[in-house]
Amino acid sequence: MALEDFAAEMDRCSQCSYCKWIPFDQVKSWRFAKNCPSVSYFNFNSYSARGRYAVARSLLRGESECSETVRKIAFTCMTCGSCDVSCKICRYNLEPLGMVRELKFKLVEDGHGLEAHRALVAALHSEQEPSDRPRRSRGDWADGLDVLRPPTEKAEVLFHAGCRASFNKDAQPTARAAVQLLRKAGVEVGILGDEESCCGGRLYSMGFRDEFLRLARSNMAAWAEAGVKTVITSCADGYHAFKHLYPPLGSQVEVLHTVEVLDRLIREGGLTLRSAVPMTVTYHDPCHLGRQGEPYVPWKGVEKKIKGQIVVYEPKRPRHNGAWGVYDSPRNVLRSIPGLELVEMERTREYSWCCGAGGGVREAYPEFSEWTASERIAEAKACGAQALVSACPWCERNFRDALAARGEGMQIFDIVDLVAKAI
Repeated sequence: MALEDFAAEMDRCSQCSYCKWIPFDQVKSWRFAKNCPSVSYFNFNSYSARGRYAVARSLLRGESECSETVRKIAFTCMTCGSCDVSCKICRYNLEPLGMVRELKFKLVEDGHGLEAHRALVAALHSEQEPSDRPRRSRGDWADGLDVLRPPTEKAEVLFHAGCRASFNKDAQPTARAAVQLLRKAGVEVGILGDEESCCGGRLYSMGFRDEFLRLARSNMAAWAEAGVKTVITSCADGYHAFKHLYPPLGSQVEVLHTVEVLDRLIREGGLTLRSAVPMTVTYHDPCHLGRQGEPYVPWKGVEKKIKGQIVVYEPKRPRHNGAWGVYDSPRNVLRSIPGLELVEMERTREYSWCCGAGGGVREAYPEFSEWTASERIAEAKACGAQALVSACPWCERNFRDALAARGEGMQIFDIVDLVAKAI
């Protein structure tokens, strides 16, 4: 699609402001009723979905030009998708998430991308990764593990570590634990190691569509050469990219998040959790595993109006309102751990508040990213949790950084780590 394809939606937005809140029947308190980090932080309408529709419409019509303010409005969107859910649940069937992505694509294509984001792309074109680590060290995290090594060995089941787990020491133990749990349950798994490419999902959310396509095709080619039928990842960003963004490009592999596999293995007896983990925890739904973790459903059709007023789609268009993301599996796993008590925050499942790390905001607007994470931490503390648990290394890193920056204390865990403690 292109930004022009959203022109009708730009006119159709009624400026109702539902995009700024979780659905009203889900509100439990005023303190945790909002859903959009950017409009909550900058407190100006242009930073909401309704405001971004207006900004994009003005650009399309030639009524304004790209300024530094316009760039900030576009690139402070974390593309968390919360506004998209509220729009579909509360009012219309608009696609604000898709529109903002196209707005970012257009700005980047027109030369208005952010320098902080361009640096990441430049690293991917060199022998360095975005973390400034040599690409040849990408598989070092798995040294000593009993895994298959494509392309010299075929692997029907592949574990994709992702950029953060590959290069950041704080996330590597979780990746190793995930593979060790799979092997303990008898799952024969391979890794691409140094040949693994970035999933491209984060670059996609920053507006670099061409770079995403290049990386996606590289991964798909590597999977085909290795005979991969199933890809497992512990990264929510990678999960969304593989599950929702790759299928339109022709990918047909099964995509599973580690929590889905662990849930199945525990239920079927492949893993037995015996050791108690006495702790009260709350679970943070990552945006790309939760509301954006829904399966891709292809659609090719047209928009029509009944009597020139009521919009319909022929054939019926898929309605991605976030309800079919991965929500039950992580909670099932946590409830299976002896001694562990799970309490819920006020905003959960498709109505969860973003961790603040998405859309390139962490890289370009770190103070805003930190504030967003601190809001989620405050919500976790308010529900009486001792620890905040998630299933994405990007979320977990952002929470840890926010706690350190503010001198606060709270334990942060990945579900994999807690399962490993309970084995």
